[in-house]
Amino acid sequence: MPALTVRDLTVRFAGLTALDGIGFTVEPGTVHAVIGPNGAGKSTCFNVLSGLYRAASGSVRFGDRELTSLAPHEIAGLGIARTFQNLALSAELSVADNLMLGRYRMTRTGFWSAGLRLRRGRREELRHRERVREIAEFTGVAERLAEPAGSLPYGGRKRVELARALCAEPSLLMLDEPVAGMNATERLEMAELIVAVRAGLGISVLLVEHDMGLVMRLADEITVLDFGRTIAAGPPRDVQRDPAVLRAYLGEETP
Repeated sequence: MPALTVRDLTVRFAGLTALDGIGFTVEPGTVHAVIGPNGAGKSTCFNVLSGLYRAASGSVRFGDRELTSLAPHEIAGLGIARTFQNLALSAELSVADNLMLGRYRMTRTGFWSAGLRLRRGRREELRHRERVREIAEFTGVAERLAEPAGSLPYGGRKRVELARALCAEPSLLMLDEPVAGMNATERLEMAELIVAVRAGLGISVLLVEHDMGLVMRLADEITVLDFGRTIAAGPPRDVQRDPAVLRAYLGEETP
C-alpha cells in the first residue's frame, strides 16, 4: 500500500493563492486529518489530489506515481477514492446501482457484451453485485439496497456515499467532511465506521473535518491550514497544544 506524499503544493486562481507551498505525508494504513477554518484551502487541496484542480507548482506522489498531471479517472484507477462535502449521489437510482458506479473502474466487459447481456457480461455483473452486497453489509446499508438513494435520511446517504467509495477498492480513501450535518448518534456511528475501514480493511484515510473531537480521536497525524499555509502539523496531542491552533481553531486564548 503506497504512501501519499504532498510537497510544496501551490495553487492559484486568478492571482489569488489558495494553497501556498503546503506539504504532508499520509503513511500507509494511517488516518491523516487536514483541518482549518472555511477558506483555509482544505477543499482546494482535496480537489488537487483527486485531479479536479491543477497545481501551479509542487508535487503529489502516490507511491512512485506523480498525480499532478493525471485526470480524475486516472487517479481513481491508481486506487484513490473520495467522498464529497455536498452529497454526489444519483438520487433516482437505487442504493445498489449507486454502489455499482463505484465498481466502474474494475469493469472489464466491453460495451457490446454488457449491452447485449452476453454470458461474460452477466457473470461479471453478478460478481460486482455480490461485492456491492458485501460492502453494503460492512457499511450498514444492506437493507436499503433496493431503495432510491434520495429516499434515505441524510445520515444514510452519507453512509451510501462512503460505501460507493469503498466499492472502488481503494488503497487511499479521501473523506471530505464525512459527519457534516449529522446528529450526535450519526456522528458516533460514522466515526466507528471510519475506524472499521482503517482497522478492518487496512485502507489509508485522508480526512477533512470541522468536528475537532472526531479529528482528535481518529487521526494519527494532523495538518492545520490557515489561508492556504501550514501553521501546525503533528500528532493530535501536539497539535491540540499548539498556540496558533488553540487561538484560531479551538477558540481558546493563549497566555
